[in-house]
Amino acid sequence: MQINRLFDIINYQIATYDKQVAFAEKKDGSWKTYSSKDLKGIVDNLSLGFLAGGISAGDKVAIISDNRPQWNFIDLALQQIGAISVPMYPTISADDYKYIFEHAEVKMAFVGSEEIFEKAKIAIEGTSIELYSFDQIAGCNYWEEVSQKGESGNLADLEALKDNAKTDDLFTIIYTSGTTGRPKGVMLSHRNVIHNLLAVEDRMMVPKGISKALSFLPLCHIYERTGSFCFMYMGVSIYYAESMETIGDNLKEVQPQVFNTVPRLLEKVYDKIVAKGYELTGLKKSIFFWALNLGLKFEPNKSQGFWYDFQLNLANKIIFSKWREALGGNVMQINSGASALQPRLARVFWSAGIPVCEGYGLTETSPVVSASVCTLEDIRIGFVGKLVKEVQVKIAEDGEILVKGPNVMQGYFKQPDMTQEVIKDGWFHTGDIGELHEGDYLKITDRKKEMFKTSGGKYIAPQPMENKFKESTLIEQLIVVGENKNFPAALIVPSFDGLREYCKHKDIPYTSDAEMIQKPEILEKYQRELDQLNKYFGKWEQIKKFKLLPKVWGVESGELTPTMKLKRKVIHSKFADEIEELYK
Repeated sequence: MQINRLFDIINYQIATYDKQVAFAEKKDGSWKTYSSKDLKGIVDNLSLGFLAGGISAGDKVAIISDNRPQWNFIDLALQQIGAISVPMYPTISADDYKYIFEHAEVKMAFVGSEEIFEKAKIAIEGTSIELYSFDQIAGCNYWEEVSQKGESGNLADLEALKDNAKTDDLFTIIYTSGTTGRPKGVMLSHRNVIHNLLAVEDRMMVPKGISKALSFLPLCHIYERTGSFCFMYMGVSIYYAESMETIGDNLKEVQPQVFNTVPRLLEKVYDKIVAKGYELTGLKKSIFFWALNLGLKFEPNKSQGFWYDFQLNLANKIIFSKWREALGGNVMQINSGASALQPRLARVFWSAGIPVCEGYGLTETSPVVSASVCTLEDIRIGFVGKLVKEVQVKIAEDGEILVKGPNVMQGYFKQPDMTQEVIKDGWFHTGDIGELHEGDYLKITDRKKEMFKTSGGKYIAPQPMENKFKESTLIEQLIVVGENKNFPAALIVPSFDGLREYCKHKDIPYTSDAEMIQKPEILEKYQRELDQLNKYFGKWEQIKKFKLLPKVWGVESGELTPTMKLKRKVIHSKFADEIEELYK
């Protein structure tokens, strides 16, 4: 069966797998499941309900919610009638909601929780936008009311509309979070995303029809959304985690074969494991760190001899087996994207029998440009995988990655000038700097706009440096500064959990975060950490001075985008005094 529009996946899944569990969500302590046929019935009713409520082809409907099956129901129902979904991050401000509602000409919005409802209410003041909620909230229409309106509708009318939908039709406008300025609306067609999900299918090393995925990355981000369409196409059951806080418990309950994640989450898992290792004593502690050090030396496609293999096999039985259990015991593939994964993490997880596969892409490329082939022979640590089929990449003279293919967006909504700035002669200019190796293995080296020059004329690429320095268990976040200055410096947000562990280990009484980062012995420890990691860089790149900060950067406080990237301009502005102090 041909998939020409994304909603065709529903009938494809019924015909190919007829899943008992297409989607699942945790409700009142137990998993509520929806079969492939349940999915079809709910989505058809919603489509008819939208038509009865005055939504038609070309109309824009916003979805602002955490992950849950209802998110997908609304998305698919809108596609079937030619309406356009506008997904939004729940964490952005009411002011951003208002801007997107107005810019996209939204007619209706679906919100998840009461907190989102309160923000959306402010944003729709003075408009005719209708609000519906997934949670039952006083004073808000409930999403099932749309479905009920559709119960008396005519399915033949719906089929006619579906037949009318074309593969090149616009299906969604995704407003990118952006590290500067107002978000831009990326226009994606059915073809863009269908190409992408078919292109990554061969990179998925999990059995079709019987596997389970745990989903927790936001569906409003194209990474998780395209991933979900791919899971549906492969007959993988999607279980939605209750929240970011319950991921550990949900992994043990669901025991998935696969999940998508971002490096930050893997860093936290690793740091937690290492912290537990430090709590051990005597022989147990020695064995733990013996296994960890073996893992850190792991090379997936290179033989290290019988003795290394023998030790690693032993480490897997006595130490790493517990890591696999913590992830549910069945994980065959973890897909990591959105930012750079520390090579040492990839190394140690692969050594532990937990395949972590990196990919690379952008909202504008639907998103995947390259993805790892998840086998020991094909994985390349430090690379973001191989180019996916039908996607071309060339490296411009200044090192910028240019992309061409059926996955490249239609353009930015209502912003033809900005579209022309990034798509030239059919090539999308990513803004990332990279290299191609072995023909089609892609390596990202930095972000074009983030590189800067010191006053001595030396170029600094901050991203690889920041990634390296975050290998320290004492560093949570770090930004390299020093444009037009005579040396690079850093603002550092400590990992306060790691700092507490260190103080406990050294019998240093811990008072408060703010007090601890002023103590000379703590500052000396951080200097030693930097000295250790500075060795990996040229003399002109090395961090000469640093400032510890008492509060973690976040999305709501404005220093991070919803995909956890640093908003450099915001950080430079907020901490201008601290940066200036470093150069006095």
